[in-house]
Amino acid sequence: MTLFQYDFMKYAFIAILIITPLFGILGTMIVNNKMAFFSDALGHSALTGIAVGVICGIGDTTLSMVIFGIAFALLLNWIKSKSTASTDTIISVFSSCCIAIGLAILSRGGNFSKYSSLLLGDVLSITKREIIYLLLIFSATIVFWFFCYNRLQAISLHRTLAKSRQFKIAGIENLFSVFIALVVMLSIKWVGILLINALLILPAASSRNISENVREYHLFSVIFSVFSGILGLVISYFTNMATGPMIVVIASVIFFATYFYGRNR
Repeated sequence: MTLFQYDFMKYAFIAILIITPLFGILGTMIVNNKMAFFSDALGHSALTGIAVGVICGIGDTTLSMVIFGIAFALLLNWIKSKSTASTDTIISVFSSCCIAIGLAILSRGGNFSKYSSLLLGDVLSITKREIIYLLLIFSATIVFWFFCYNRLQAISLHRTLAKSRQFKIAGIENLFSVFIALVVMLSIKWVGILLINALLILPAASSRNISENVREYHLFSVIFSVFSGILGLVISYFTNMATGPMIVVIASVIFFATYFYGRNR
């Protein structure tokens, strides 16, 4: 098949098969907990993570993004628990502040052009080593989901009841936030800062439109995410368009189709 005659397409296809199920799995709980702004803020904070790495002389921008992303996620959770302001307001303030600081530092001397590719991402640039990183985070996420999903679901449904069951709410929420930060930061390079939140939210939102129980909710979310990723990669290859935006377009079409189907049903 001509699609896979090049190594970069093979690597991109493998990356899509790893990344998209993660988006589908985590997206369900992000949608349930109304954390769309949270994941969006994390994506924006990637620029600040890179800027911090540049200032500290860290050559690997992915490492600085991951470290800053985890710290940013935990800080947001801590401030949310202490502040009386609305969650959306807090997240919006921190998101705006982070992206402004990142842009200010990276644009110094007119050098932002070499970082502009991060806005849309390029899954075709992925390497074998980076695929291994994705496999590791995929495995860790599955283990976390297996042991903590019921607790996360209980917290999202009724915090007081979860607390009465002696669940460590803060610890579980922080751990979940760390996994979101890891997946977002490790995917930014290939998905893009402007698109990462859409790929986390759209498959889960589409699944919610037509699902009748929790199992269907997760299953359809993963299916829609993987389908959008594969079809977007194939279409972008033959049309010579950017892969990330094409995946989001497919995911958006699925969302509107399920929305109208769900309403009619």
